[in-house]
Order: sequence, then C-alpha cells, then structure tokens
Amino acid sequence: MKKEIRSYTPEFRAEAVKLVLEQGLSLEAAAQRLTVPKGTLSNWVMAAKRGNSAGTAAPGSRSVVELEAEVAKFRKELATERMEKEVLKKRQRTLHGSRCPVRATETSATRLPHCLAMPGVWRITQRLLRLAQPQTLCTPAGR
Repeated sequence: MKKEIRSYTPEFRAEAVKLVLEQGLSLEAAAQRLTVPKGTLSNWVMAAKRGNSAGTAAPGSRSVVELEAEVAKFRKELATERMEKEVLKKRQRTLHGSRCPVRATETSATRLPHCLAMPGVWRITQRLLRLAQPQTLCTPAGR
C-alpha cells in the first residue's frame, strides 16, 4: 500500500493554525474538521508559535515589525524629499549669484537701486566724505 502525500497551500495552513491558536479548537478537533493528519497540524502550530511563519503566512504578508520599519523608512525619505524641494524653491526665487533675498520676479522699482544710477547721489556722497576728513589749517610759512 502506497502512502498518499498531500501538499497544502500557505493560505490553508494559515487558516488551520488560526483555528487552533485564535479560536481555541483542540488539535484533534481541528484536524478532523480539515481532514488533515494531527501530526501535520501540530507541526504547523509549533512553527507558528516559534515565529517561523514562512509556511503559515499568506504570500506577500509581512510581520508588523517589518511593516513599521518600512513605514519609518518611507517617512524619512519623504521628509528628505520635501526639504530638498523647499531648498530648490527658495533657490529659484533669489537672484543668481546673490546672497540678497531680493526676488527675481520683482520689478526694478521695488529693488534697491545702485547709488551710481541715481542722479546727484554721487556728488552728495563726495561732499560728505570731504566734510568727514580732518581739516588742516593752512598757515603762511613765514609767520
């Protein structure tokens, strides 16, 4: 007489383990309901208790710890991307090669004009500089 070897899907194994661990059925009762040998079901339950969920987990499912780590990693990446985006926005608004935060989109009337471009300012500046210099009195050499 030849033994029949059956293979079970990971989903089926996970559901069988849930019957025993979460719903509280005994191994014998769950094995009879599912028509699975008691020893096989016992192996699945022991593997689930040890944390070896490779055979009992549904495909694509991950543990909570793995998912939380992935979420933390994605939040960190998102924060970095947002910061880089803000830096690029600020760079576009300032004048090229200038440390001054004057916006490139503003009209020339709102920008600070250069002192040489204003008529009369050069002369006023020169007069003020002359007044600020210490004056020496000129006396005739013979006296």
